[in-house]
Formats: sequence, C-alpha cells, structure tokens
Amino acid sequence: MNIDIDISKVTLKTKRLVLRPWRMKDLNDFFEYASVDGVGQMAGWQSHKNIEETKEILNSFMQNRNVFAIEYQGKVIGSIGIGEYDEEAFPEFEYLKCRSLGYVLSKDYWGQGLMSEAVKKVVSYLFDEMDLDLILCESLLYNKQSIRVQEKCGFKYYKDIEYLTQTDDVVKLRISVISKVDN
Repeated sequence: MNIDIDISKVTLKTKRLVLRPWRMKDLNDFFEYASVDGVGQMAGWQSHKNIEETKEILNSFMQNRNVFAIEYQGKVIGSIGIGEYDEEAFPEFEYLKCRSLGYVLSKDYWGQGLMSEAVKKVVSYLFDEMDLDLILCESLLYNKQSIRVQEKCGFKYYKDIEYLTQTDDVVKLRISVISKVDN
C-alpha cells in the first residue's frame, strides 16, 4: 500500500549533493535541464517548451511535497520523485508499505555517479525514516543508464510491463524493486 510522504521539511546530504524541497528560485535551473532534448524522453516526457510549462510543473512539485531537488555545487541539476505506485497493477504488495521512485538528471552531469549517490540516500531515508518495506523503481527499457543506476543501488529486476508515455507511445517499462530486508 502507498503511504503518505511529505518531504517539505526534509533535507538530505551526501558527499557531493544536497537533496531538498523545490523552491521557486529553482525555476531557471529546472528549465535549463528540462528543456534539453533527450532528457525528458529518457523518462517518457517531452522536453519543456517554455518556462511557463516548467513553472507549472515546479508548482506541482512544491504542492505535492514528494519530489526532491538535486542540488550540486549550488545548482539544481535534477530531481527524485517519491511517487505512488499503481496498487491495482501490483496487488501482491497490498500489505507492504511501498512507494515508487522516479528520477531525472541534467545531461551535463550524466556518467558521474551523481544519480546513484542521490538514489542511495533517498532509499536509506525511505527505509530508515519512513519505515517503508519496499520501493519500486521504473525505467523505460531502452534507458540503460537508468537501469544501471537501479542495479548499482541494489534494486532487483521484478518484471517488464507495457506503458503509455506522455508522448502517446506504448513502450516497455522495467520494474525493479528493493526491500528493506535487502538494504
């Protein structure tokens, strides 16, 4: 079952990163990476066309209080969302406290281990502070970098499912899981 999450007063720190709630002053950093072709498509959404679109999404992040901004050297370079998983699609997790992770990183910072560092910290927070039993993580099957991040963070392959993206494409989605016991 999905449990309530509110990260609006949570700040997590790693060796190189600060994971914190979004602020309106992050708008330009967010637009800078979300408007780059190839970033959103790896997560199933289109690049942001204008700053108004980015502002709308930023407002939803702040209102929903479940998405961390990833800050590196004073600049926001990505995000990690702690979303609700589809309980109907996974009835086998009915008696477990669960959530689903999704993440995106500026293309300028790919291949530096930053996302693995951030995901590991959020996983620890969710197990240690929020007492989750299981975390799901989704990735488009062709997004090999994202699948690699999950593997490095201890997630195990669960199954592949079909998924309708925001671009109206039906693609394969890789579902990986990590349990508190595995962590």
